[in-house]
Amino acid sequence: MKFSIKKISVSLLLMVFTGISVKAQISPPGLGDANTAFWSAFGVKRTLDSLGKKQTLDYIGIGRKSSPDNDNLFSKQAIFVFNHEFYHSFAPHQQYSYALSYRRQPQYETNAPYEKEGIEQEFRAYGRYAYTFDFGKKWKLKNTVRQEFRKFFDADFKKVEEDFQLRTRIKSQLTYNLSSKNNQKLAVSAEALFSISHLNEPDPQWTAFGYREMRIAAYYMFSIPHSPFTVDIGYMDDLIRGSQSIHKGGVHYLAADLIWNIPYKKKEADNQEHLD
Repeated sequence: MKFSIKKISVSLLLMVFTGISVKAQISPPGLGDANTAFWSAFGVKRTLDSLGKKQTLDYIGIGRKSSPDNDNLFSKQAIFVFNHEFYHSFAPHQQYSYALSYRRQPQYETNAPYEKEGIEQEFRAYGRYAYTFDFGKKWKLKNTVRQEFRKFFDADFKKVEEDFQLRTRIKSQLTYNLSSKNNQKLAVSAEALFSISHLNEPDPQWTAFGYREMRIAAYYMFSIPHSPFTVDIGYMDDLIRGSQSIHKGGVHYLAADLIWNIPYKKKEADNQEHLD
């Protein structure tokens, strides 16, 4: 426990004072308490204008995780995600985005043999603001604040114990341009999550607003030669406050995603002169 507290403290110091962080194009979601986890996603990124300032990213993703008594990261289905996000780089170094998301997560018993006991559905809306610092041609530091609204239901769209949640995420990301060949990059990140929830049970009430978890990650990113696809491969450590996994150093993720990049194409009619 002392080791975990020290680890969280060091991570916070890194995030605040040095900005060391990572962000893959599609970040792994939290999959709850486990030993290990796997996240994979396929996304389509569209550029909406000729200057490249407006983009959308649509993706589907799946996650799997281990049971509490093993380290098999593919052991149990953990989540299905569909996400749509719009980005706008509205000023030099500044960007905002907003998104809608649907998530479906199996719930498992807390005791062996950890059988599935239900399904939780989540609808999420969030907005994000980011400011990027450039340090020469190689380094970029991106600091992000993200505010989320999360609404929960069971498989039949009935109430569950947690009604809805307001969550604030603060993240820093440091990216290093490793090589122009295949646009290779390395990145590291730290993200702190804070939330407050409204509960349906045992009585309608609010929880206290506070720190919930820290996510630390490292990623390698590159473009597939002669194709519109980019690949992100990484590792994330999710340190969840009050969890069993935090005593073992957190939940250890392996993550990979594939992005299909579609450039802006002006409509043919706009390219033509009025020939008539």
